[in-house]
Amino acid sequence: MEIALRAVKDDDLALFFRQMTDPEAARMAAFGLPDAADLDAFEARWKRLRTSCDVVRTVLADGRVAGSAAVYGEPGEREVTYWIDRAYWGRGVATAALRALLAEVPERPLYARAAADNAASLRVLDKCGFRETARARGYANGRGRTIEEVVLVLAGRPSPPRGS
Repeated sequence: MEIALRAVKDDDLALFFRQMTDPEAARMAAFGLPDAADLDAFEARWKRLRTSCDVVRTVLADGRVAGSAAVYGEPGEREVTYWIDRAYWGRGVATAALRALLAEVPERPLYARAAADNAASLRVLDKCGFRETARARGYANGRGRTIEEVVLVLAGRPSPPRGS
């Protein structure tokens, strides 16, 4: 499968909204909007992302929109995030998309956070060179409760890809 990134288009947003309101995906991601079905909050978030100086991309899998990937935040504290449609889970799309995003953004360090029980996302981050630096507890909107999260960092120069 060919994975590519491109600028976000207005037409992508309806699909992103559908992806983020998928109950299973929202539970797995854990840290989403307070109300995943709040279209106004979703649109406001995407307007902020797209008008800031952050790097925000649409993920394409064989030319079809499969999700989004972004780097956001203040210099020295910037984080990566990605959201892949459940239809593409387990197929290497998130790993390839994150690698492509990291190639576009040479600044380091970069940070990431994932629910401690989200083994798939933690595996993606590990394959891309992120290392655990801390554990924290935070309220997960997608779970309706406080959960443990893993804080990770990607330091130094981009590293060569590790096994899939």
